[in-house]
Amino acid sequence: MSTVPGAAPPPDPAPDPSPTLPTVGVEEEFLLVDRRTRLPAERAPQVIADAAAELGEQVQAEFFRVQVEVCTRPATRLADLEADLARLRAAVAAAAAGADCLLVASGTAVLSDRRPGRITDDPRYRAMAARYRGVVDGYGGALCGCHVHLGTVSRGQALALANHLRPWLPVVQALTVNSPFTEGRDSGFASWRTVRWARWPTVGPAPVLDEEQYDALVAGLVRSGVLLDRRMVYWYARPSEHVPTLEVRVADVNADLRTVLLLAALLRGLAAVLLAEIDDGRPAPVHPAGLVRAAHWQAARGGLSGDGIDPLTGRYAPMTELADRLLERAAPGLAAAGDLATVESALARIRRHGTGADRQRRSLRRHGRLTAVVDELAALTLAVP
Repeated sequence: MSTVPGAAPPPDPAPDPSPTLPTVGVEEEFLLVDRRTRLPAERAPQVIADAAAELGEQVQAEFFRVQVEVCTRPATRLADLEADLARLRAAVAAAAAGADCLLVASGTAVLSDRRPGRITDDPRYRAMAARYRGVVDGYGGALCGCHVHLGTVSRGQALALANHLRPWLPVVQALTVNSPFTEGRDSGFASWRTVRWARWPTVGPAPVLDEEQYDALVAGLVRSGVLLDRRMVYWYARPSEHVPTLEVRVADVNADLRTVLLLAALLRGLAAVLLAEIDDGRPAPVHPAGLVRAAHWQAARGGLSGDGIDPLTGRYAPMTELADRLLERAAPGLAAAGDLATVESALARIRRHGTGADRQRRSLRRHGRLTAVVDELAALTLAVP
């Protein structure tokens, strides 16, 4: 990708952040579906070309020809981020309409005709498809995430921040689950994207590493052929290879823009708190890799409806309680950014109305058909809060 958010201040004037308050940028991956059949539509080249006339490099291709990605500018204010996200969604949706398809924010394709799935005509993507042939499995593998970039940080700072964020990311994941359906069936998970994505090498919680250990490990993974290149480090939190950010990759893409803003604000607020603690020399909490993986599995399985694993004690607790603890942990950073009331309101709303996965299932119960789920997702993707 040639444009990645989070590396520099936005072009419009904005208040200076506090010393520990990062900038924040968002990447969103969307599916294109045919307006009549609601099946994945291989029209991304046309849609991207049309949208790029307005958006330039803020709209880009993804692995499959049924996917489109957008990248915001870095922001210090949540209002600027919201405006950028709304503008990007509107422009790509308009281009999609011109190609007789809908723009849909869902972590997986709700419906699919199980075609093999054509990848984007790109040398790197072709090399990935050849090397990981068994992993690239039709449009069931067209997975759409929402990635948050926190910057500006050095490589060492990014790794330290990833180490401190690590036990909290399952709770963040539980708030943003939005892929219960896949290829015309209920997966039984709130985030099937998480399960399906885990087929790729390195997907999962980041190991606890310093900069020297990171460089040695990644070089070894590339040298051994496990990874095609360094950009294929797919940990849930990873340092960017080409801009000074930490990229958090744990969330499904969400149709409701308020959930995206909650994700960005919550991660930025927590990062502000943790960066200050890192500067004070506090060590990262240590939890066994198996326990952290189990917490992510719990989040993917039930979202907020089940139990999670307390980042502080390692014991099981209701995921809703853990969400409250996450808010409490991030509150000083949220207050410094002026985002605390917004996040409190957004969390209360998710408690009332459910996660994206809950809303998709409720739509199916209400209408009795998955095409209606797709239509509601497309409408919500364009809705302005």
